[in-house]
Amino acid sequence: MTGYSFPDLAAAIGVSAGVLAYAVRGRRSTLLAPSVYRGSPTRPAIALTFDDGPSESTPELLDILRRNGAPATFFQCGANVRRLPEIAREVAAAGHEIGNHSDTHPKLFLKSSDFIYRELAAAEETIERVTGRRPRLFRAPYGARWFGLRDAQRRLGLMGVMWTTIALDWKWPADRVARRLWNGAQNGAIFCMHDGRRLEPRPDIRVTLEAVREVLPKLIESGFHFERVTEILCPTKN
Repeated sequence: MTGYSFPDLAAAIGVSAGVLAYAVRGRRSTLLAPSVYRGSPTRPAIALTFDDGPSESTPELLDILRRNGAPATFFQCGANVRRLPEIAREVAAAGHEIGNHSDTHPKLFLKSSDFIYRELAAAEETIERVTGRRPRLFRAPYGARWFGLRDAQRRLGLMGVMWTTIALDWKWPADRVARRLWNGAQNGAIFCMHDGRRLEPRPDIRVTLEAVREVLPKLIESGFHFERVTEILCPTKN
């Protein structure tokens, strides 16, 4: 009986590790749960999304969006909604879409199915109770999915959302973030930015605010408009 050689075994392990890494973090991956990363290419529309909020600086971001006529989708953490319920309600009242970003912003990989479900369910309950909106979209913290997420999303009626371009606004200066967003502009693009920093109170999001303030007028001048994620996924929009 012929066995596997060490190089063959190493190659198989390498392939398996690569597939798992793609399943967990690949923006196009649907291996662990239903997910989308871009919208319809038929319209010059972009979906602006913001993770980790609400924060004390979210109202300033809302003002920038209002002045540019830009609806957005906010993926909120349940713990932050409980901490700042009035700001969460302000996001909803402004007409923006609210998505689920887990309750306490954990890394989901290597977690049990029960843990994953509890995180999503707690955020659903909090967001709906505080804002009156029950999320239908979910973005995994750190963009990392894991086994058990498919069942949790199914039970809660959630669609996973990744991104076309992630702004890296937690580590780059505003001009570089704005340039990254500008370079990522295309029909149906979903931009991922942040109006919070995990569960940190009073996070410094000046980079995000400056980049959004700079890039939105340029995108509008170039013929783009902005849609919520549920809208940008539709091939046609009334």
